[in-house]
Amino acid sequence: MAEGELPALLILDIGGTHGVLEDLAALLKKHFRLITMKEFLGNKEEMSKKIQSVFVFECRPIIDRELLESLPNLKVIGNSGVGVDHLDLKMISSFGVKVTNTPHAVADPTADIGMALMLASARRLVEGNALNFLGPRYLFGIPHYCCDRDDLSESIFGV
Repeated sequence: MAEGELPALLILDIGGTHGVLEDLAALLKKHFRLITMKEFLGNKEEMSKKIQSVFVFECRPIIDRELLESLPNLKVIGNSGVGVDHLDLKMISSFGVKVTNTPHAVADPTADIGMALMLASARRLVEGNALNFLGPRYLFGIPHYCCDRDDLSESIFGV
């Protein structure tokens, strides 16, 4: 890597159905020279020496032995997801490559969804919503259950 040159980062693609989101690619470009898998495969001999890191977005690109063997200067694989189950950590570490991930990236949204699902089931919001939009005809042939409790002692609002 020449003086002042950004380190090269291998990604699958930018945009499209499986590529890195364009806003994220713009952020990555501030710190790395992005090389897409298509560019890498088109000029493997030259590109393989430049790439020092791989950014895995939605489990892509697939990190296998062949890819690792073709990247002699690879130092780190950055995973954009929470888990690393899709990566063979033992094999990757045998190449002297480190793996990073974002373990707390979706902790708050996951907790929010969990609470929303518990509240929805405790207060039967799905059935109430169907009754609201479909009317009493929805209840024909279905036992009539309603959210008419005045008492909140069995609810989870105190959580």
